[in-house]
Parts: sequence; C-alpha cells; structure tokens
Amino acid sequence: MNYKETVEYLFNSTPVFEHVGASAYKEGLFNTLELDKHFGHPHLNYKTIHVAGTNGKGSCSHSIAAILQSEGYNVGLYTSPHLVDFRERIRVNGECISEKYIIDFVENERSFFEPLHPSFFEVTTALAFIYFAEQNVDIAVIEVGLGGRLDCTNIITPAISIITNISFDHTQFLGNTLAKIAGEKAGIIKRGVPVIVGEYVPETRPVFEAKANEIGAPIFFAEEEQEVVSSDLNENGIINYNTKHYGIIQGEMGGIYQEKNTNTILCALNHCSDIIIHNNSLKTGLANVCELTGLTGRWQKLQDKPTVICDTGHNVGGWQYLSRQLKAQKCKRLRIVFGMVDDKDIDTVMRMLPTSAKYYFTKATSKRAIPEKDVRIIADRYSLEGKAYSNVAEAYQVVLKEADKDDLIFVGGSSYIVADLLTTLAK
Repeated sequence: MNYKETVEYLFNSTPVFEHVGASAYKEGLFNTLELDKHFGHPHLNYKTIHVAGTNGKGSCSHSIAAILQSEGYNVGLYTSPHLVDFRERIRVNGECISEKYIIDFVENERSFFEPLHPSFFEVTTALAFIYFAEQNVDIAVIEVGLGGRLDCTNIITPAISIITNISFDHTQFLGNTLAKIAGEKAGIIKRGVPVIVGEYVPETRPVFEAKANEIGAPIFFAEEEQEVVSSDLNENGIINYNTKHYGIIQGEMGGIYQEKNTNTILCALNHCSDIIIHNNSLKTGLANVCELTGLTGRWQKLQDKPTVICDTGHNVGGWQYLSRQLKAQKCKRLRIVFGMVDDKDIDTVMRMLPTSAKYYFTKATSKRAIPEKDVRIIADRYSLEGKAYSNVAEAYQVVLKEADKDDLIFVGGSSYIVADLLTTLAK
C-alpha cells in the first residue's frame, strides 16, 4: 500500500470517532494495554506531559512543546484531530512523522492488531508511542483524545498532568453534569504526580481535590496562582503578557482565550521540577509556537482585505470566548461561514452568535456534520441572517465574492469546517 491507501485503510478498517461518533468509542484500556505490551512499553523510554480538558488542550500542548524545543529537548507531540494530513497528529520537533514510517508500521503490525479490532485512536496512539521511542525523544507532550480516565493515552505516568478546563462536550460518554465530566478528566491524575487545573467552577473543584487527595497527588489551581497578571493585544496581533515571574512575554497565538491557556502553561512549568526551562526558552517558544510545532486553526489569520480568520472552537466553552471576540471586532461587516457536528449543543452556541453578522451556513465532509439546511433552520430561531451552502469551499467562494475589503470573514463552528477550508486553500 502507498501512503494514501494506508491512511484509507486506517480510517476504513478501524472505527474512527471523527467520522462516526459514538460507535467508535471503546470504553476500557484492554486493547491499549495489549498493544503497549506487544511493543515493549515504549512510553517508558521518555518523560511525558499529559494534557486533558474540554478546551485549550491543543493550544497548551503545542505551546509546551514549542517551549521544550526552544530549551533544546528532543520533543514528541501527539495531538488530535488532524486538520489536513493524518501525519499532523504525530510530530518530533515540529516535523510530522514520515509517510514511509506509517506505511511500514501498518504493513508490519496489522497481523497483530487486526484480531484485536482496535479503534482508530488506539492504533494511532500505539503508533505515536513507538515512534517517539525510536526517535529517542527526551519528552513527549501527550494530548488526551476524549475524557481521560478511559482514554488510551492514560497508560502513561507523566512528569506533570494538566487539566485545562471543564465544560459540556461529549456528554454521551463523559456524563451530563460538570461534576461527572470532571470525574472523567480527573482520571489522568496519578499518584505523586503534580496536577495543574487551569480553570474550575464550584461543581468541578471538589472533584479534582478529592481525586488528588485520594491518590496523593499535589494539586495546583492556575487561577489562584495567577501567573499572568494582565495582557494586551499589540498592533501586530501579538499578545503581550505581563507575568508574575517571567516579566513581559509575547504570545504568537491570537484569541482572547489564550490568556487562560498561557496562565495554565506557566503555572504548570512552575511546578514541573523534573524539567528545566530557562526564561529565554520560554519566551522564544511562546513567541514562535506555530513555526516550531506546525499549529494551525487557533484564531488563525489567513489573509487581509478582507481579513479572514479561522478557529477550531467547536463547543459551548470555546464559543464563550469566540463570541465575545467576534462581537469586539472592528470591521465594516462581519461575515461568518459556520457549521457544526451533531454531538454539539448547537442551540446554545447559536444563542451566542452575533445577530449583526451575515451567515454562510455549511456542512463539513464529516459524516457527523449537521446538514447545512438544518443549520440554517436552527439559525432562524435566533434571528441569524444567512443562506445555506452544500460545502465549505462553495460557502467560502461566495463570501469572498460578497465581502468588502474592510469586512471580516470568520470561518468556524467545528474543527472539520476549518479542516475543509485549509484543505481547499492547500489545493
């Protein structure tokens, strides 16, 4: 098989959550442990940092990886989902895993893993862990796929655990209350391993504290330590952070939600005694996250005149920040290309959207995407003006034709909407 055929095999022969949702979710770690045993427990060959949470996992994971790279460590980074190419999920020092490695892995190991009937994510996690070992990484930053307690990344014992925040997402698996969701995320807390909680609410803090106390893990709340004292956006779109211990730090990534993420990151590094980070490395990493790690889709500016921004925020927690930021934009007309997938709370998100914008409702290529006509019907309930388009490429083409040079175009609502846009632009 060539690379394209190999990736298609992985997507078609193993259940993929991004494609089919609930049916791809496998509760329990049996397959993961079997795969780990087969490959000789590769994750024991390097230090790890484990990142969970409803929102901000990707930004925090990439930022930490960028800081570690700037310090001179050989750094693995495992994240999901990918936007354009499967290889984005597995990187070493920002470089994607090679096509050949993936081809060889599947060809050589399929006879072992096929009888297990693993999920797509179980196979991919095993691939990442063995690749990092063979690449002799010093540290791997591992992003949780879904939840925490039963996520297949949860076989690691990291140097530090991070839980960014809790909001409603994947409630069919994680529970329908914030406390239940927090309980699943808290499953990554390990005995003796410091855990940093980025944000908490009254329902979630007791859950984290109880779990940490039960197993003897030091717990720290970033909001209380408040490493980021204040922030402001300069004329170049760079955020200046005034910090307690690091002076003024510039953050490359836009989006007002990045202040919370940066506070969480700095707090985590303050308590990660096993890993040495100098001030200059921290500043270099945060100022160059996208270049160092290949991160895309976080309040990403794609062009000027008209300004085009895309963002992968896809749930209520993410849109609490995105809606505020969109409403604060100075432009002649705000135009929004928008779509969501079927396991998200679209009604609550719609309530947050600015009624002054013109909308271009569309559907991502994911099988879980809500049909564009249904999105438009829901939008009518909230007085959102717009038309429906069958795919992201068509919607984007129309909005570009209609937009004035002083307008702002935003594309989002789902990671898959952004993925389709970036794929279209890459052609």
